[in-house]
Amino acid sequence: MTDQENIVTRAVLEGLLQQPVLARIATANPATHQPHVVPVWFLWDGASVWISAFDSTRKIKELKKNSLCSILVEPKESDGLLQAVLFEGPVELISEPRSLVESMTTKIYIRYLGENGVLADDPQSWIHDPENLVIRLTPKKTYYW
Repeated sequence: MTDQENIVTRAVLEGLLQQPVLARIATANPATHQPHVVPVWFLWDGASVWISAFDSTRKIKELKKNSLCSILVEPKESDGLLQAVLFEGPVELISEPRSLVESMTTKIYIRYLGENGVLADDPQSWIHDPENLVIRLTPKKTYYW
C-alpha cells in the first residue's frame, strides 16, 4: 500500500468511526467459550473505542473474566471505500472516577440522541446510575475492508 493509499484509507476510516452507527461487541463465556454479540453505541476518540454499559449485563460479566473482545463497526451504507472496521484486544472496565464515567457516557449518548435528547429523563438516569461503567478498548489489532 502506498503512502497516499494509507492517507486516504485513514481518512475514510476516521470518517466512518465518527458516524453514529451501531457497533457490535463480541465477548466469550470463559467456561463454555460461547460467543456473545450485541449491538452498542460507541465513541471513537482517535485511539480507543468507548462503550457505556451496566455492570449486571452479560458482556460485562464475561469481560471481567476474559478481557478480550472484538468490536465491529459497519456503515449504514457502503460507499465502496470501506465496508467495516474490526477492533480486537483487551478492554479496561472503568467505574471510577464517576466524573469520567458520566462524561464519557454523556459524549456517547450525545452522538446518538443529540444535545437535547441526552437531557431526557431516561438517558440522564442511565448516565448517573451507579451501575453504569465504560468499556475502553485500545485496539491491539485493527482490520478493515
